[in-house]
Amino acid sequence: MRRAVCPGSFDPVTNGHLDIVGRASRLFDEVIVGVLINQSKAGLFTVEERLEMLGEVTAPYENVRVMAFRGLLVDFCRDQGAAVVVKGLRAVSDFDYELQMAQMNVGLSGVETLFMPTNPLYSFLSSSLVKDVVKWGGDASSYLPDPVLARLVTRLKQN
Repeated sequence: MRRAVCPGSFDPVTNGHLDIVGRASRLFDEVIVGVLINQSKAGLFTVEERLEMLGEVTAPYENVRVMAFRGLLVDFCRDQGAAVVVKGLRAVSDFDYELQMAQMNVGLSGVETLFMPTNPLYSFLSSSLVKDVVKWGGDASSYLPDPVLARLVTRLKQN
């Protein structure tokens, strides 16, 4: 079975993330969306909330499952039997950082990284950017799945 991991913090998941997950789901028998638990970084949404949102928006993909992990990505990949990490690249600046991570991952464990260029519609998109747009009353409906947008609007009204 060809299994891949799409890792990230997904705080929140955007249409750019979903583009990469959907494309990866056509290339691999199974795709695991791995939500990194980072104790030193406070997210807007809890890990449980992110898992719930990701589960909802990836439900149309029968070969995608969502899991949280902590520690090294390569250890998570080994535990899940995944030999490939799939990462979306928005710009050259992403490549510089991601290449270093990919080289470290293959050196540590043999896990390969597949870089996918992001759909041009989402090439500028980041979770931080959409949070700012929504915070200041802008329309982010083109960039977030509907259930995620609704939760983001509600959360930012509470803060």
